[in-house]
Amino acid sequence: MSTLTVALGNRSYPLHIDRGLLSRTELFNGPLQKRALCIVTDDNVAPLYLKRLGRSLAAFEPRHVILPHGEDHKNWRTLDLIFRALLKHRLGRDAVLVALGGGVVGDLTGFAAACYQRGINYFQVPTTLLAQVDSSIGGKTGINHRYGKNMIGAFHQPLAVIADVDTLKTLPPRELSAGLAEIIKAALICDEDFFMWLEAHIQALLDLDPDACLHAITRACEIKAAIVAEDEREQGQRALLNLGHTFGHAIESALGYGEWLHGEAVGAGLAMAAELSVRMDWLRAAEYRRICRLLERAGLPNRPPNSVSPMQLLAPMKRDKKIQKGRLRLILLKGIGEAVISEDFDPQLLGNTLAGKSL
Repeated sequence: MSTLTVALGNRSYPLHIDRGLLSRTELFNGPLQKRALCIVTDDNVAPLYLKRLGRSLAAFEPRHVILPHGEDHKNWRTLDLIFRALLKHRLGRDAVLVALGGGVVGDLTGFAAACYQRGINYFQVPTTLLAQVDSSIGGKTGINHRYGKNMIGAFHQPLAVIADVDTLKTLPPRELSAGLAEIIKAALICDEDFFMWLEAHIQALLDLDPDACLHAITRACEIKAAIVAEDEREQGQRALLNLGHTFGHAIESALGYGEWLHGEAVGAGLAMAAELSVRMDWLRAAEYRRICRLLERAGLPNRPPNSVSPMQLLAPMKRDKKIQKGRLRLILLKGIGEAVISEDFDPQLLGNTLAGKSL
């Protein structure tokens, strides 16, 4: 088992990565100490893994709440289902939530834990590739709003992240590809060697080769954990983790939540960030083509649908959380493995990128 640490002082926690972890009761025992427990999952994951995790945690007599699945349910109404379950079972401040599912379940559960009785503890037990390498790590929790993705939320770190790689076996191919977007993003931020490894092993990841999956997940988690440890609340360098996301969130908002998977939108966003970097003479055209080829091999789009207009993308980008003093900041590339935070870009070049004009 690989165990990493998200180093945040007295809020530090372990990140366990291996096969068969849903059956490892000892990973929960220490932090739980016989406290009341409630598992939060969704109607896709519950039939697959709720009983298995419930058996591992049987000594704690866990309650559970099953949410509707999908990004379009990441809202106030679904969040309230968790609060109702906690209140119905009269769970107090010593209760612990366990988020069993993908990024939507993890974000909702973490936000509920941050809010309920002004803050209770929770575990992340991610069952999708995207959640294992990204959304379960770092304490970002929240819900979507009609005017923007993840606009309402809180920073609230979990007790631990327990990533059972065996759960990837039940992922639909589209969900697996969506998770690969976040792994490619991690390599693009700061590790050109890892990007080259992905170019050589992308088919092995799509085939769920165990060794390839463990290596890629562990490396992506190492990158995110190190950046979070430097900048927990995104006052500086943590914004690098949003590479591709300003464009990607705009695509999701324009299409309507749930039309594209988050990772699909991030994939297109990575290509668009790389394209703008080429227009600014920061990234070589050959590197841009390598990025697009890897995204394509991973089963990811390089552009938003033709039905989405540049104005539909620009409007949500102007509400992006990285805006400071009225200026939009983008995460761009000066090379593969060298991401930078920049507000120094030509709006015309951004417009050309949004419009899909030829380089």
